[in-house]
Amino acid sequence: MLNEPTITKLLAMRLNGMVEALEEQRKSSQTTSLSFEDRLALLVERQWLWKENRAMAVRLKFARLRQPACVEDIDYHHHRGLQRGIIEHLAGSDWLKYGQNCIITGPTGAAKLIWPVRWPRKPAGMVTARCTSIRPNCSGN
Repeated sequence: MLNEPTITKLLAMRLNGMVEALEEQRKSSQTTSLSFEDRLALLVERQWLWKENRAMAVRLKFARLRQPACVEDIDYHHHRGLQRGIIEHLAGSDWLKYGQNCIITGPTGAAKLIWPVRWPRKPAGMVTARCTSIRPNCSGN
């Protein structure tokens, strides 16, 4: 089988991550012992990661953050009252998946994190302590 036409077709379909993985598999002697399904799974996984990383890079570019930062760089030893479990729960974005609002309060003020929802909202300026989740076991309703 000719590799160059295959690579050209993969690039035409914008499967650049798969092309990179295919080149690595061709250079590596360890992948020859793998079955076809395993090698295909590695190629698909590499393409998936490539697309996710590229999408994240685009979102970070448009966010225009003042400085690069990530959740893993948070210093919990400093006396700010941050709790690792709560920060990791918020970073997991489950509150977005369930359509909840998140109000963060502290000594420096408050921030309200809202993800756009598909149902009609309350008029601007109304603050509610109710849970806006669609989950049946939501407390606070």
